Amino acid sequence: MHGIGNDFVMIDAIESPPPATPLDQLAQQMCDRRFGVGADGIILAERSDAGRFRMRMLNPDGSESEMCGNGIRCMAKFLIARGHDPGPTIAIDTIAGLLVTTVLDDGRVAVDMGVPSFALGDIGAVGDPSEDFIEAEIAADGQTFTATAVSMGNPHLVVFVESFDGLDVAASGSALERHEMFPNRINVHFVQRVSSSHLVQRTWERGAGETHACGTGACASAAVAHRTGRADRRMTVDLPGGTLEIDNSPNGHMMMTGPATTVFDGVWESD
Repeated sequence: MHGIGNDFVMIDAIESPPPATPLDQLAQQMCDRRFGVGADGIILAERSDAGRFRMRMLNPDGSESEMCGNGIRCMAKFLIARGHDPGPTIAIDTIAGLLVTTVLDDGRVAVDMGVPSFALGDIGAVGDPSEDFIEAEIAADGQTFTATAVSMGNPHLVVFVESFDGLDVAASGSALERHEMFPNRINVHFVQRVSSSHLVQRTWERGAGETHACGTGACASAAVAHRTGRADRRMTVDLPGGTLEIDNSPNGHMMMTGPATTVFDGVWESD
């Protein structure tokens, strides 16, 4: 499945036991685009201890992510397609907390992504846990960037740019991802403001590299844009794979709406 080009191998572990292969190894094998299926991550659908559904997402390098915005939209439609829940509203447990998804009449999925946090402690960054890092300078890849760090249950660094011309997403993104300020690494987003209701974003995800889309990242960028006075509460975020609608609601919750698409089903045969 994919959410605007952010693609995942979905594994049903609700009625069947999880794969015997260690999940970090399985993610590396399955996500390989030459010797595996090819994906930006694997997602396991499980039952949580509370009896709800639980999403686990592992990156291509085998590391586990706290949350995935495009992935959770896929998860909601996956659960309905597999007959595990009639929908349209499904509560899903993640490492980042309980999130509520709703499959709309047009097939898109809306997700309450929760409230963003700008506290360094929630981001897992070095420094006073109660302080924030907003529109501050950070040096990497031989350059100095003005950036804002924010958590959407997982860590993000948002850098607004005037243009993408001359920007080396891989070089700058990987350098910022592994900056010493972020010992657990961080997702990096380069964002261009088109208007007060329109952003364009390119993403370097920790453990995955440059991806076509990042749902939590789009929410992070929208939260930063609103916090810094660049945008209104409601906006569209264009990514290489498509567009997401983000609503920074008055109660502080970020509402994300976008598509989720099934590409094919298959059987994985391990050695």
